[in-house]
Amino acid sequence: MIAGWAAAWHDVECASYHADLPLWRELAEERGGPVLDVGCGTGRVALDLAARGSEVVGVDAEPELVAVLNERARERSLPADAMTADARSLDLGTRHELVILPMQVAQLLGGAPGRASMLSAMRRHLVPGGLLAIALADPFDAVPAEEALPPLPDILEEGGWVLSSTPVGVRPENGGVAIDRHRQAVSPEGELTQELTTIVLDSIAPDALEAEGLAAGFRVRPLRSVPATRDYVGSAVVMLEAG
Repeated sequence: MIAGWAAAWHDVECASYHADLPLWRELAEERGGPVLDVGCGTGRVALDLAARGSEVVGVDAEPELVAVLNERARERSLPADAMTADARSLDLGTRHELVILPMQVAQLLGGAPGRASMLSAMRRHLVPGGLLAIALADPFDAVPAEEALPPLPDILEEGGWVLSSTPVGVRPENGGVAIDRHRQAVSPEGELTQELTTIVLDSIAPDALEAEGLAAGFRVRPLRSVPATRDYVGSAVVMLEAG
């Protein structure tokens, strides 16, 4: 719809989510840095942790999101730096006490083969005893899909444009969960453009991911959780410790 606006849409649809931040802050404080934030986007988690004193390394597959995170870190003089990379083939040559995959990053990797590659890559980036924390969300969990949708669209003003994104459907698709969003953009001159965009999440239960972690050589630690909010479903956070 708007060329080069991937970061703006990411901010519209993700930046207002705060329910998981207390957990990432707790883990970062316990484990120390630098923290590796996989699927860092424009810095929702990375910049929050950096503002609280943690050194953060971010990776994301979208170069535009990475560029925005780095610009924001420089503007605020925060100890966060991001680079473009795929979680399934990541090879930074560094090792960390803590690696996190917030929101639904682990459900965007192409099923079990993609998760296996990711787990192998993350193990290479952890010190012995280091922690890998992976958030999983199930849009069908607990309440009917139509009741889980926010009543109002997510809205952001950017450079005179007004962007809005409204979830309009959650449905099963090819063994996963498809989430449909209606995006609208109003230009400074008042011209409206709109589109329907769909994201498909892999369906994976926490115990199944824990089993995959065991197969990859991790030890399973007690599951953590992120509570649901009015606008977002809750998440289970799988905790895997490197041997």
